[in-house]
Amino acid sequence: MSTPVTAPAPAPVPLSGPRFHTDPVELYRRIRREHGAVAPVVLDGDVPAWLVLGYRELHQVTSDPVLFSRDSDLWNQWDAIPADWPLLPMIGRKQPSILYTVGERHRERAGVLSAALEAVDPFELRSRAERFADELIDRLCAKGSCDIVAEYATLLPVRVLASIYGFSDEEGPALVTALNDMINGTEGALAGQRHLAESMGALLAAKSAAPGDDVASRMLGNTLGFTVEEVAQDLMVMLAAGHQPTADWIGNSLRLMLTDDRFAASLSGGRHSVGEAMNEVLWEDTPTQNVAGRWASRDTHLGGRAIGRGDLVLLGLAAANADPHVRTDAGALTGGNNAHLSFGHGEHRCPFPAQEVAETIARTGIEVLLDRLPDVDLAVGADELTRRPSPWLRGLTALPVTYTPTPALGGNA
Repeated sequence: MSTPVTAPAPAPVPLSGPRFHTDPVELYRRIRREHGAVAPVVLDGDVPAWLVLGYRELHQVTSDPVLFSRDSDLWNQWDAIPADWPLLPMIGRKQPSILYTVGERHRERAGVLSAALEAVDPFELRSRAERFADELIDRLCAKGSCDIVAEYATLLPVRVLASIYGFSDEEGPALVTALNDMINGTEGALAGQRHLAESMGALLAAKSAAPGDDVASRMLGNTLGFTVEEVAQDLMVMLAAGHQPTADWIGNSLRLMLTDDRFAASLSGGRHSVGEAMNEVLWEDTPTQNVAGRWASRDTHLGGRAIGRGDLVLLGLAAANADPHVRTDAGALTGGNNAHLSFGHGEHRCPFPAQEVAETIARTGIEVLLDRLPDVDLAVGADELTRRPSPWLRGLTALPVTYTPTPALGGNA
């Protein structure tokens, strides 16, 4: 009697490479076909982890903060991680930030953070976003062509956020560079993290001496006994989480409007269509693709996989949003359905006030652009657009457009 031949198990998937950068949607489909809802992956340096692609499985992970903890000290790979590992800014150890705090202390910190953001006047927020958007468009409106990503989308969120946090306008450009280096996991990631930490320390020192009507001052004025270092860490998390994903939300939404006939009305004053396009992007092209992460506090099973104690579990938000069990017709519009996981889920989801701030900045940025440059059009073929090489965020490297030159509102183009 012949012995049955067992096919070798598919190899772990590198969370990097050309396929990941050019067409991650198809890559997620292939990974799901070969591995199921939970797949073995390797990070930079052949570091093993699990990627959760299933909507139900991701919901399970984020709903159980005890079994799937945010405490990175649990990781069973720390002995193999070098001090210069480029992903350390994204997967930190012993960082006193809200990201790695668990239990009641996390809930207290989330409450302080939410209260500081809720105190931002929504009308003032939109007014600031409009003012900064107009200033940026004044610089490019007379040219007749520009790169919307480099000259607009990646500059607007950090200017607005820096303003409400308490930074001066002049500090924005260097913060953009530092944040992008951190998020992309490049060789400049650790230097970017240092610049952000130094800038935040200087801001808090200034606000401790002279508080103002800003988020940093409100965080420092909390009554729950958080240290300045804890406040600094939380503000850095908020700035990083609020800047680049919002910039990519602007860029990805404009790309959709410029390349998809379903949203042509958005380019001719259809304000309702702007909101629809932004929501569609959160389903189909979400800026935050993957989140690191959760760590199993004991041996368990997830999606048919044996997860070991201390294993790193990555949240595949983009893949979960495209799970055929919840998106049975991937080509159909979602019709305003906001059950996507783009802002996370559970205790460690993006706080609702932060979501509102991001949406206000992104929507205002898009609407002001379309008001000022109503005949904006893509300058290259849609298939020529490329994405940044990041396993965490999905955004365009460039979005070249043309439009009829117009005069600057402020007269300083």
